[in-house]
Amino acid sequence: MQTTLESLVRSFAESHPASAARALEGLEPKEAAGVLAELPVGVLGPVLERLTPHMAGNILGPLGPERTREMLTALTPRQAAVVLQHLEEAHRQAVLAHLPEVEASRLRALVQYSPETAGGMMEPQVASLAIDVTAEEAVASVRRTPRETLYYLYVTNREGKLVGVLTMRHLLLAAPQEPIAPLVRREIISVPAAMDREDVAALMREHRLLALPVLDDEGRLLGVIQHDQVLDTVQDEAFEDLQKMVGAGGDESVRSPLATVSSRRLPWLFVNVLTAFAGAAVISLFEPLLARVTALAILLPIVSALGGNGGAQTLAVMMRGLALREIKPREARGLVLKEMLVGLLHGLAVAAVTSGAVFAWSGSGGLALVIGLAMVLNMVTAGLAGAAIPLLLQALGRDPAQSSQIFLTTITDTVGFASFLGFATLFAHLLS
Repeated sequence: MQTTLESLVRSFAESHPASAARALEGLEPKEAAGVLAELPVGVLGPVLERLTPHMAGNILGPLGPERTREMLTALTPRQAAVVLQHLEEAHRQAVLAHLPEVEASRLRALVQYSPETAGGMMEPQVASLAIDVTAEEAVASVRRTPRETLYYLYVTNREGKLVGVLTMRHLLLAAPQEPIAPLVRREIISVPAAMDREDVAALMREHRLLALPVLDDEGRLLGVIQHDQVLDTVQDEAFEDLQKMVGAGGDESVRSPLATVSSRRLPWLFVNVLTAFAGAAVISLFEPLLARVTALAILLPIVSALGGNGGAQTLAVMMRGLALREIKPREARGLVLKEMLVGLLHGLAVAAVTSGAVFAWSGSGGLALVIGLAMVLNMVTAGLAGAAIPLLLQALGRDPAQSSQIFLTTITDTVGFASFLGFATLFAHLLS
């Protein structure tokens, strides 16, 4: 019976690695580790590479260094390095100690690079040609090269420094004894290992590259970033920004440990408490008016809610522009003014509908006037805040996505309450 069960698990992992990875992530780490321990190394690769790095680290944690080492051999060096970054330091060092020195040195070098950088995205296995070989020698070298390491034909000097790139067409049409040096295109786009992954993605998208070479500080070829890796990066960045906007951790997932989830979210909830008190403080200033005209308390959430929604629309568009590098510094002021104008137009339209509804409900022209004026002012403020907050955070060197929604809500709520109750005080003689 046990043999049959193991056979079914193995067959499932071979045929549906993505589903197997999701199933493993739904288990406790020790249970998942027990399942992996029974699978042959040849089956593990497709499953492990589909696990989130954090979960892979948790699952491999209960296994010994030797078994972890065997599993990591089923991954590419980049994938193995990402998993190693999520292991405890003692376990990581023990695993590296069980690897051959060449592989261990390579992985130690990769682990030093943050996943947020070009070095953390690159595959170190990249084929290159020496600048001083003939076409015949270059073709022979290409034939000996594993297919998975061939992207572009990068050409280096004897010190490993990137010189240029050679097209397959030029290589195959060259005479056997012709040197490749004159055929090499020297103008080549490359990136330093420390470049931020968002900048890498923008560069590849702008130039429509299938791969991008990564260099060290001295210009030596370290590895290559593949196009599909950039697509994964763009998706990860989008989800991270979405989570950060509302105060969750950028690296948080539905299966993150309770302590991790709490430590990421709780600080921003405390910030939200403080900002909520700011709105409450504004309302308290108008307590006598609210006691006299109770309809104001009923309508108060409408102004803040519509302002918050309008600001969120602007914020989402601005975040997209920043993520795709569409916004140039010189355009910032014009974009803020544009969003304020959009807020004005939307405010006038929404105010007309809202004022009409309030008049039909209350029969008070003064109340309709107050909510209409407050709506226009708050929508203009929402456009200003939604555009300015991410630009200001970026100018200060902070992540534009980090809890920008919390700051936006604070502004639209405070301005909405103050404007609505302020206009109500100003036109109190018109309220009934």
